[in-house]
Amino acid sequence: MSFAILIHVGYNLRCVPRDETGYSIAWEANVPKSPVSKSGTRPSQTYKILMIAPTSFFSDYGCSVRILEESRVLQRLGHDVMVCTYRNGQDLDGLCIRRTPSIPFREHYEVGSSPHKIAFDLLLFWTVLFAALRQRPDVIHAHMHEGALIGLLVGRLLRLPLVFDFQGSLTSEMTDHKFLDPDSVFFGPLRRLEETIDCHAPLILTSSLNAKELLVDEFGCHPPRVLTMPDCVDADAFYPAGSEERPALLERRRRLGIPPERKVVVYLGLLADYQGTDLLLQAAAQMLDEREDLHFLIMGFPSVERYQALAHELGISAHTTFTGKIPYGEARDHLALGDVAVAPKLSATEGSGKILNYMAMGLPTVAFDTPVSREYLGDLGTYAQPGNASSLAQALLSALCDGGPDGCGAALRRNALEAYTWDHAAEIILQAYERVCQPRARVI
Repeated sequence: MSFAILIHVGYNLRCVPRDETGYSIAWEANVPKSPVSKSGTRPSQTYKILMIAPTSFFSDYGCSVRILEESRVLQRLGHDVMVCTYRNGQDLDGLCIRRTPSIPFREHYEVGSSPHKIAFDLLLFWTVLFAALRQRPDVIHAHMHEGALIGLLVGRLLRLPLVFDFQGSLTSEMTDHKFLDPDSVFFGPLRRLEETIDCHAPLILTSSLNAKELLVDEFGCHPPRVLTMPDCVDADAFYPAGSEERPALLERRRRLGIPPERKVVVYLGLLADYQGTDLLLQAAAQMLDEREDLHFLIMGFPSVERYQALAHELGISAHTTFTGKIPYGEARDHLALGDVAVAPKLSATEGSGKILNYMAMGLPTVAFDTPVSREYLGDLGTYAQPGNASSLAQALLSALCDGGPDGCGAALRRNALEAYTWDHAAEIILQAYERVCQPRARVI
C-alpha cells in the first residue's frame, strides 16, 4: 500500500541532512533531477552506479554472472560501480560490495524463491538507502523485481533515476520453483504487484526479445521503455579446447572418473526441476539403454545429493559425475571435456546464459524448443519437445552422432563473438542510463 502511495503522489519524500548522525524527511515536487558532478554539470562520460542484487552475490550461476560481467565491463569503461546485495556471497577483488546484516536463523545461500527473502529484502532496502545517501549515485541499476521495488522506493526518496534489469517474470519464476500455486489466493495480488513494478520502472532492460514481448503484451509496458540487452559471454574466457590441451583434458577426465572412451554430455547450471535436471537424468537413462559409451558431466548446485540419489535409482550412477558448484573461473576447463552440451531449462520467461557459454566453446548444443533457446541458437541448435525426456534423449543421441548441424561449432562461436559480447551489452546499458538521466520537466 505504501509503495502505491509513493508512486502515485505528485510529491516525493526526500531525506535531507539534519546533523552528522541523522536524516530528516521532507516533501518536494515530483520533478526528476539530473545527476550532477562536483563541478555542477551532469557527467557526459562516466556514471556513479548503484546496483541492487537481491541474491547471494557472487555465486557461481547465471544471475550472478550477469551482474558480475555488467559490473566489470562498466568499470573497464571508467564508471564507478557499487553492488548492494545479501549477506552471503563471494567478495571480488576490485568491486565495491555492500552487504546486508546477517540473519541468525538463515545463514546459508539463497537460490530461487524463499519466504526468508522477505526479511533479506527488508534489510537490503536499508542497505541500499544508506549506501545511496553516502555514494549519491547518478543512477540505480536494479536486478530482478525485488531489486526494482527497492530501487523505485529509494529512487523516489532520493530523486534518483532507475534502470530495471528484468531477468524473468516474478510470478512465473515463483510458479516454476513450485513456491507459488497459480490457483492460490496470493497469485492475483503478486501478479498485480509485478505489473505495478513493471509499469512504473522508467526503463527496463530484458535478457531476451521474448521477455520484451512478455512485458509489452501481458503486462502493458510501453514499448519504448523496454530495451533488449541479451545475456552475453566473455569469449576470451570461454573458447574451444586446442589439441595442445589433450594431456590436461585426459588428466581432468581421470580425476572426475570419466573413462577415456566415453562421449561426454556436459551441463552447467543450477540443479532444479524447473532447470530440467530430472528430465536430463531420465533422458540419460533412456540413452544408456541404446549405447553405453556415454557419460554425463553435471556441474552445479544445489540439491546435489537429491539428484545423485535419482541417478542411483535410475541405475546410471556409473555414467554420471556430479561436480557440485564449479567456480566461474574454472567453468571453461570443465566444459572443454564435452562433446555435446545440453540446456534443458523449462522456464518460458527467464534467460539461459549457459547457452552462450556453450556457443563460445563451439559445443553442439541441445535445448528444449523455447523462444529463448531459439533466439540464441537459431538454426544451429538441436531441439527437443519441452518437458519430454524421450524427445530430449533422441535429440542428444542425434547430436552425438552427427555433431549437430554442419559446421555448427564454428558458427556458434562466431555468432557469440558477433552478437553476444559484454562490450556490446555495455553500449545498451549506457544508452539506458543516458535516457533515464536526461533532465525532464513535469507540471504538478
